[in-house]
Amino acid sequence: MDDRPLRIAVIGAGDATAEDVACAESVGRLVGERGGVLICGGLGGVMEAAARGCTRAGGLTIGILPGREASGANAWIRLPLATAMGEGRNVLVVRSAEAVIAVGGSWGTLSEIALARKIGRPVILLGTPPAEGLDVTLADDAELAVGWALSEARGAREPGDVRGL
Repeated sequence: MDDRPLRIAVIGAGDATAEDVACAESVGRLVGERGGVLICGGLGGVMEAAARGCTRAGGLTIGILPGREASGANAWIRLPLATAMGEGRNVLVVRSAEAVIAVGGSWGTLSEIALARKIGRPVILLGTPPAEGLDVTLADDAELAVGWALSEARGAREPGDVRGL
């Protein structure tokens, strides 16, 4: 059995609503409490709230930043990775994770959801979808979303599963 921690991406808007921020912090806390590594875009809004929740729970946070400087990360990111790729870093966020939790969002979130689905990453959505008709699982609360994401990430590690390639 692979004993490395499960990698969970949390994606959402940098200019998130107060409801999405509260939800993202709960998601981050649960990922940290359950031993997952939280991966996000490293900036504000949902990303900052999720990282804050995870860090406060003792978890590891990785921020895959759009800019050239690691100093651009929010204060809750423990491992900032500067890419100088702008929005192109979205593919790195979802490729690095084994499952994705989207909290609300807008166009950037929608691009991450599309990329995740294209490469076969499982996606669950909390809050208002960034678009109608998305082929993703919807969750009513953070507890359900994190439990689902960790289960899907664990399933991706089963022998013969090629989702991690």
